[in-house]
Amino acid sequence: MKPFLDENFLLSNETAVRLYHDYAKDMPIIDYHCHLSPQEIYENKTFKNITEAWLYGDHYKWRAMRANGVEEQFVTGGEGASDYDRFLAWAKTVPQTIGNPLYHWSHLELQRFFGIYDLINEKNAPVIWEKVNAQLSGEGFGARDLIKKSNVKVVCTTDDPTDSLEYHIKIKEIKDFDVLVLPSFRPDKGLEINRATFLPWVAKLGEVAGQAIGSYDQLLAALESRVRFFHSVGGRVSDHALDYVAYAETTKEQAAAIFAKALKGEAVSLEEEKQYKTYTLVFLGKLYAELGWAMQFHINAARNNNSRMFGKLGPDTGYDSINDSSLASPLARLLDALDGDDSLPKTILYSLNPKDHYVLGTIIGSFQGGGIPGKIQLGSAWWFLDTKDGMIEQMKALSNLGLFSRFVGMLTDSRSFLSYTRHEYFRRIVCNLIGEWVENGEAPNDLELLGDMVRNISYNNADEYFQFSS
Repeated sequence: MKPFLDENFLLSNETAVRLYHDYAKDMPIIDYHCHLSPQEIYENKTFKNITEAWLYGDHYKWRAMRANGVEEQFVTGGEGASDYDRFLAWAKTVPQTIGNPLYHWSHLELQRFFGIYDLINEKNAPVIWEKVNAQLSGEGFGARDLIKKSNVKVVCTTDDPTDSLEYHIKIKEIKDFDVLVLPSFRPDKGLEINRATFLPWVAKLGEVAGQAIGSYDQLLAALESRVRFFHSVGGRVSDHALDYVAYAETTKEQAAAIFAKALKGEAVSLEEEKQYKTYTLVFLGKLYAELGWAMQFHINAARNNNSRMFGKLGPDTGYDSINDSSLASPLARLLDALDGDDSLPKTILYSLNPKDHYVLGTIIGSFQGGGIPGKIQLGSAWWFLDTKDGMIEQMKALSNLGLFSRFVGMLTDSRSFLSYTRHEYFRRIVCNLIGEWVENGEAPNDLELLGDMVRNISYNNADEYFQFSS
């Protein structure tokens, strides 16, 4: 019987052990998609206690706590719930999460950042509370410190086109911080024409672009100006949340008429929404291609399912799920619309639904080319899928259908500065998968070849693919 979370955790054979410790373990990290706050990075935010560092904003943990019967005030906070009470509620929950990656992640975070190897439970919660808080109150545990301790070289935050990017600019001026903190262009509010946020967002975009937006041409011009501004600050990636993939043949004149209806407050039909989204996405995709960006599509999330709790807590509080919309035809047509003009940018496709792995894996093979290794990527197992099984299934699909060796690897997609242990988790799984192939005679026992592959998936592929320093 192996010890819990020892140095060879998740490594089931000697090849995997050697690949991880000799090749993967010490590689730097490129976190090309996350939800960290650039302001908190600039200010080197410190945390008053483990609850603030661990539970604030972490809807993975919130979902588990609710499933364990924890009252909401001790989950997201509320009257009468102190930070210690919330931590204690989580400590009571952790033993119930065995089988869930949260059990591994929570212990990895305690071990790697705080040197605490105790198993978390209700009995030792007071001791862990004191040990961690004593370290957090000292030097070396601010947001930037945690990033540097994790050997991170690039952080890409998620930013609205209307953002000033002031903190990204200020971070560049910090002399003792050599991590690139770059913006990602996330224009979802400008595409969701039927949401209540659309018109206020258009008005704000006009303000930051320096021109009131009264026509579709003006909207596109404002979007282009913001893309180029993001580029000037170092942005090299966009990100789009496509809860469903829209494609409808559309002319610019049709898209302009639909936009004009929305500006007047008139109803926009679902078909018109698809037309507007299609033309706008194609416009943006061509611009990304011109600038050498990578375009990311995060597909098939069903958000804010619980309307009662959405009314109380708002979005991103743990009430989302996997969607099952059909994507094969509209996605292929959307990519083809860009490729037809030789304007398809580097693209990463993620689906929250595991049924889509083989669909996406074959679609990406239809659009590779341009002399760019892995130009179109099957994105890493995302959100509900970044479990051991979810990662393995995504990697097997990619291996079966494409080139696993060209995979750009893991991202955190997190709001927590302690989440970088997920890269270790991922790398151990990668090494074990390859090690199993070797042990089964399915891959050669060539550590030089396989070691390079592991290093590339861990870091080098992403470094070459995104070219953030260019």
